[in-house]
Amino acid sequence: MTSLMPGRCGKRMDVEEAAQDLRRRTVAGIERPLDRLIYLSSMRDYNTGIYYHDGLAAQFSQDIASEALAECHRQAFYELLGSSLGELVSQLEGYLAATHTSAMVFIAVWKRLEPYRVAVPVAADRLSTELLFSNLKVAMAILEENLTSRSTGQQAA
Repeated sequence: MTSLMPGRCGKRMDVEEAAQDLRRRTVAGIERPLDRLIYLSSMRDYNTGIYYHDGLAAQFSQDIASEALAECHRQAFYELLGSSLGELVSQLEGYLAATHTSAMVFIAVWKRLEPYRVAVPVAADRLSTELLFSNLKVAMAILEENLTSRSTGQQAA
């Protein structure tokens, strides 16, 4: 039994090293937690929950890369969960701007399809997940109101 312990410890160290590499090379360049959450969720196979990153897997192993991606994904989730409503609105505005999509189309699709639901980590607890969904819905309503107000104000001018 003791022979397994160094392997576990070594694997955990490898996961940490891979996660640090991912944060340094990739995730650090993604400023907003919302963008990081969506990016990292896109690295996951929605059928299996396994994350894929060829470069990380080539440097470490597929198993280590998947765990490192999952760890970074959880970190982005909890960082986003800790955002205030004002910060969430700002992040949604930034994400919207990066999509180069009409604001009203974006809002209509996000309200109808709720794509953020597939962006949460598999291991996220239900209460935290529902809190994030609720906060995102409120932030979307605020964003929609802000955009409508700006549009109405521009038409009046």
